Amino acid sequence: MREHLIRYGAATALAAALVAGTAGPAAAGTRAHSPERTFYPPNATADGARGSGDSRVPAADLQQAVDDLHRLGITGVQGLTRIGRDTDTARAGVGDLDKGTPVPVDGYFRMGSNTKTFVAVTVLQLAGERRLSLDDTVERWLPGVVSGNGHDGSRITVRQLLQHTSGIYNYTNEIEALGSHESYLAHRYDHWNDAALVALAMKHAPVFAPGTRWDYSNTNYILAGMIVEKATGRPWPAEVRDRVLRPLGLRHTSYPGDRPTLPAPHAKAYQQWAPDGPLYDTTAFNTTAASAAGGLITTPTDLARFWQALQQGRLLKPRQMAEMHRTVFAETWQDFLPGARYGLGIAFVPNRCGGYWAHGGDVLGTHTANAVSPGGGRVAVLSLTTQPGSEETALTVQRRIDRLMDDVICGRG
Repeated sequence: MREHLIRYGAATALAAALVAGTAGPAAAGTRAHSPERTFYPPNATADGARGSGDSRVPAADLQQAVDDLHRLGITGVQGLTRIGRDTDTARAGVGDLDKGTPVPVDGYFRMGSNTKTFVAVTVLQLAGERRLSLDDTVERWLPGVVSGNGHDGSRITVRQLLQHTSGIYNYTNEIEALGSHESYLAHRYDHWNDAALVALAMKHAPVFAPGTRWDYSNTNYILAGMIVEKATGRPWPAEVRDRVLRPLGLRHTSYPGDRPTLPAPHAKAYQQWAPDGPLYDTTAFNTTAASAAGGLITTPTDLARFWQALQQGRLLKPRQMAEMHRTVFAETWQDFLPGARYGLGIAFVPNRCGGYWAHGGDVLGTHTANAVSPGGGRVAVLSLTTQPGSEETALTVQRRIDRLMDDVICGRG
């Protein structure tokens, strides 16, 4: 459970063992694929459902999905879908178990690892401006930071950080606030700086040699944020704000720094550390422990706007967009996301009409899921404010999320 923070989200967040991109060997039963064998996933359709069935997804379907998730034990759910010009929203459950108040409309939540996509866009923009190169080594920008216990920053590139092929150990396994309710209470307000987070990872040997395998590690994006600061002379949140948030008018998306609270309105987050155990309020949390790997706050409307703008080519030039979409086999995700591939801060998820792009995210007690069609015309965002302690419940919740995402991207089949 110490691996709990900022998992992939769109599938891993609620998967077996509740891990943060499971460090270590490939999941049992999966076939090893070389990360160097990259490809660009098929474009599915330009932007719409393919095959038989109704290409629309009625508002009642979204409401049914969030109601189903609430019945599965999620305290509060809010969702948004946009297909063409039609936008639907829905909510279910309560925003506060003690008061019984409803989930707010378009409420704030911690997006977790969705943050990685914002950071990847920023790095790719800098690459397009030739202020850095994806083939630069980590050592070039951060001398001596990735070293010790077999780590060597001169053998790891910026591209490998963004693509999770660096082999660097996942530091979140060491964050004390994630291990139990008692540890959470003792450490929820702890401040972390990025160098200290990377130092946690450097205490461990690499998971594999750079470029030889794939495995999710939040340390990669802490380092990416540090490189943004080195290349620009400004903290990564300032670059994300000026390059992504302000151009898109995302007025409700921000990095809170040491502020452990959420803006109003928001639903409370609840963590269940053990199957059938009590739900604990984990709303207060200092997300400097997540930083560039998962520290941003947003709303469903803002996050949907970001994903559509990204896929519509409004944030990256074609060359950088192609780099983002150049994927490798997501080796350790195959048990719960068969066929999934990972690009630069973005995942490709195959489905019945081709596939969609996504990047979910988690912080204690909060799960975010999303899906966007290749052309950006169809998008779904869900925010769930419970992390269940039961593996069986977690997987059932994820399957219901998957069904909604497929219906939004493909139409009712």
